[in-house]
Amino acid sequence: MTDRLRIALAQLNPKVGDIAGNLALARQALSDAAAAKADILLLSELFLTGYFPDDLLFKPKFVDDAMQAARDLVADTAGTGVALILPTVWRDQTGLHNSVVVAENGEIIATRLKRELPNDDVFYERRYFVPGVLQEPVTIKGVSVGIPICEDIWHPWVCDHLVQRGAEILLCPNGSPYWTNKQHVRKELVRARVAEDRVPLLYLNQVGGQDELVFDGASFAIEPGDKLVFQGKSFATDFIVSDWVDGQDGWTCTNGHVTELTTTDEAPWLACVLGLRDYVHKNGFKQVVLGLSGGIDSAVVAAMAVDAFGAENVHTIMLPYRYTSEDSLKDAKDCATRLGVRYDIVSIGDPVDAALEQLAPVFGNRPADLAEENIQSRMRGVVLMAVSNKLGSMLLTTGNKSEMGVGYATIYGDMNGGYNPLKDMFKMEVYRLAAWRNAHVPGDCLGPAGEVIPQNIIAKAPSAELRPNQTDQDSLPPYPVLDAILTAMVEEEKSIAEIVALGHDEALVQRIERLLNIAEYKRRQAAPGPKLTPKAFGLGRKYPITNGYKDRTIG
Repeated sequence: MTDRLRIALAQLNPKVGDIAGNLALARQALSDAAAAKADILLLSELFLTGYFPDDLLFKPKFVDDAMQAARDLVADTAGTGVALILPTVWRDQTGLHNSVVVAENGEIIATRLKRELPNDDVFYERRYFVPGVLQEPVTIKGVSVGIPICEDIWHPWVCDHLVQRGAEILLCPNGSPYWTNKQHVRKELVRARVAEDRVPLLYLNQVGGQDELVFDGASFAIEPGDKLVFQGKSFATDFIVSDWVDGQDGWTCTNGHVTELTTTDEAPWLACVLGLRDYVHKNGFKQVVLGLSGGIDSAVVAAMAVDAFGAENVHTIMLPYRYTSEDSLKDAKDCATRLGVRYDIVSIGDPVDAALEQLAPVFGNRPADLAEENIQSRMRGVVLMAVSNKLGSMLLTTGNKSEMGVGYATIYGDMNGGYNPLKDMFKMEVYRLAAWRNAHVPGDCLGPAGEVIPQNIIAKAPSAELRPNQTDQDSLPPYPVLDAILTAMVEEEKSIAEIVALGHDEALVQRIERLLNIAEYKRRQAAPGPKLTPKAFGLGRKYPITNGYKDRTIG
């Protein structure tokens, strides 16, 4: 028995499928824990496979390799003095489990299975795993430790069962992705469990980008009495060591550091930068390229790219046609200069005109319309993809959630690209973040301080510049109105009647609903981007392409 524990939490950035790389990260964490004289080391959920491996779990060899890596790491605990809590995939006679392996002195001393498997939002664990029964605590260093796994703490009976069976402290590994205010939601959840069960709960979250998910870290612990005793970094790796003593009131933390959470203003920017950086780097790219139009969206993406990779790894290209204004040329160059990035001008005039000439016999005497406009956008996409192929840079696309919501984007044109940092960000949020970034250099971002996005870009009316004197508001309502309608329709799933009751014109709301529905096929083919809200298109909002349902007001 002991009345003192030193507990280490490894808030790390694993990569899905990279079992060897994740094993190396775990080994380093084990070495760090031994050097810190920690009694217990906790890793995050499904650490060796990365969270979440999706249908890799249907591949028997993948599961075999992950289990062997777990055994190898268990063996490494010999002589360290560290008890390892390793979340991992585990297969037994009952099936495949999301589990933890507890190891000490080179041996497995216990396994525990996740009870509550999420089957909504972005994770469908019931597709792959068999749930465990309610689990018993594990005795580690003479202390009864409960190990609920991620979703388990969202269901009061799991923690209650552990405490009723004698758990003195709860250690919870997680793979919890970011969305707006998620850090505060987690904390309120843990506060509720601690208030109910009267034992401390240590919450470990992973960090990093994985396809469209961003994990924000911000691990923490709460003691009875609603006391926050430590908190890790947001959107960054961390190695958190805390000291605990068992006294008259149970286990309390005697040494823990609280790092302030990132602000709600800063968090979306950091999420986009981290998601972008990890998507590019984890897929083997070092540099990015994007079209810089002189508009707000491409300027913000360029700034995010510089913050993620440094100016030397960002290549911007202006692709003018006859409708490109002098202001756009000036603003794009100004933005590139402020960011310090490479800036080239590649005119699309000759190739677009040649395409129109060749298409004239097919188009006949029909009046010019979207077909001609889209040729411009698609020619820009061709040029940018050519540069991406030739120079080996990942192409970034720049459409925001408002435009993608109503299909105000050209498929195989400005939608071309490998990743879209603004995919889950409404237009007015883009403007807000542009102004915010001009006043701040957040986190570990690599871009310059100061006004990196020219005020003229923020102030001018947005335009695709595909015809003379065009503005977005020629065919769309003002963005504050559009964003309010889309927020109600997409994020809140409100009916047309409910949205009209908020004060919006019924005909406009019905038009937006129609545009939203018919653009689903475009969104299905769009580049991935960081999920910032619960209803991100594609990952958080799965609607059919062929869809006969039409909402109508009743009256």
